[in-house]
Amino acid sequence: MNLSGKVALITGSSRGIGAAIARHFAQAGATVVLNASREVPSTLLGEIRQYGNPAMAIAAPVDDAQAAAYMVKQVLDEYGRIDILINNAGITKDALATRMTPEDFADVIAVNLQGSFNVAQPAFKAMQKARSGVIINMSSVVGIGGNIGQANYAASKAGLIGLTKTLAKEGARRQVRVNAIAPGMIETAMTAKLSESVRSNLLTTIPLRRFGRAEDIACAAAFLVANDYITGQVLTVDGGLGI
Repeated sequence: MNLSGKVALITGSSRGIGAAIARHFAQAGATVVLNASREVPSTLLGEIRQYGNPAMAIAAPVDDAQAAAYMVKQVLDEYGRIDILINNAGITKDALATRMTPEDFADVIAVNLQGSFNVAQPAFKAMQKARSGVIINMSSVVGIGGNIGQANYAASKAGLIGLTKTLAKEGARRQVRVNAIAPGMIETAMTAKLSESVRSNLLTTIPLRRFGRAEDIACAAAFLVANDYITGQVLTVDGGLGI
């Protein structure tokens, strides 16, 4: 995959899946814009720049619509275009539905779903004007099948699927493609907190008998960027969990 001359904005890219996608795209020649709610590690930005392409980092909480819009404006002002948007920023605040506070439900929706729309809307406008662009929303297998203790997270990720399909229909007329990725159990800071017993039990439900790597999701994102006849789809990357 050659992304030379392409500009990619990746939200929630200070670590984990977002950072892996940033590295993968930079290695392919893209100009990468990193984002985190507070600050992107300077070491990561330096690593991205070592691939020889321009790169910048913007601290902006995506659940703040004004901050999200200004971030998109900064990218457009600096580079004149956004070719790829990866909506990856997300949080969890788990609890059983009967114990989940309204605030915890709202917070997860605000970041994962509303935040994705906050960034997508201004980027989508620019892409439609350019008659070119790719948006990838990071959903989850939990958004497809639900999960105990994650009513807020599941609702947010299911909502992203609906958002993806709607934007795909609206964008297709101007050659803007929108897809989603639904990762399964991926080795990230979130899954690292699981106990060994929980991890062992989860592995028995995964036919490939391992958790995925962040790089697996980066490869899936690269595939969706490269294939220009795919839009409105949800690519599940879960080791067979959903079989």
